[in-house]
Amino acid sequence: MTPLRLGTRGSKLALAQSGTVAAALTAATGRPVELVEITTAGDRSTAPVAQLGVGVFVSALRDALMERRIDFAVHSYKDLPSAVPPALHIAAIPVREDPRDALVARDGRTLTDLPDGALVGTGAVRRIAQLNALRLPLRVTPIRGNVDTRIRRVTGPEADLDAVVLARAGIARLGRADEITETLDPMLMLPAPAQGALAVECRHDDHDLVEELGALDDGPTRAAVTAERALLATLEAGCSAPVAAYAELAEGEDGDEIYLRGAVISPDGERAIRLSRTGTPAAAAEIGKALAAELLDRGADTLFGSTE
Repeated sequence: MTPLRLGTRGSKLALAQSGTVAAALTAATGRPVELVEITTAGDRSTAPVAQLGVGVFVSALRDALMERRIDFAVHSYKDLPSAVPPALHIAAIPVREDPRDALVARDGRTLTDLPDGALVGTGAVRRIAQLNALRLPLRVTPIRGNVDTRIRRVTGPEADLDAVVLARAGIARLGRADEITETLDPMLMLPAPAQGALAVECRHDDHDLVEELGALDDGPTRAAVTAERALLATLEAGCSAPVAAYAELAEGEDGDEIYLRGAVISPDGERAIRLSRTGTPAAAAEIGKALAAELLDRGADTLFGSTE
């Protein structure tokens, strides 16, 4: 049987994520899968993520799909632009890893245990904004690099940071969760839309593969991510904007409900708009759009400007 070609970035985390999806697909369908490494513009650049633009880690994978050099691709969903090209299809969103952010700090410290003036590194404007909003006596600095590189800046022999804030999902997927010193409560640090979720994408007209990949789809994860991404798209904000969203599914009186929280925070942390909304999983996209409209009514779009 000819192996399916799965396109992936070459980072250790991307390979771990893609390897998990490949193994799950083979277990579910019997189809062998081979990984094909694709280098993206984001991998080649050392510029801050906020300056690189939306989709910088995605376009090369999508080009490879369009050109039929690969059969499907695995993305970190939070990196995807809001619009899916008409020729492509998100065929599966597997069960989501823990979407919360995590702290890795020296001496096992938590965020509030860090000494005055401690230097905290993170790559996301959203995290920088929320750290600033906490009004802790910390210094926050933007950083780039993979998970290993960032953690090494805290625990390595040439460490120059007191702590870093990363997505917990990435640390866990690399088997390094024991190095987390605190998993941050969403009340303190609301995650990025779709954080911890993977998007498995193929060509829209590859009907057999669409059906096979559907075996990996998780309904509750898809509903939550749909709500979060609809909020992001309606705000017309990219993945580097200071937008946070987190949807949880819970049992309500009339069946499952989605509870969606959304926030837009100015990068300096001085202003923040935080709202929430509930509804049914079937109305996930509408919930996200409605919450985004409320945020915009409160002036959320005025907080984006300084992220350019």
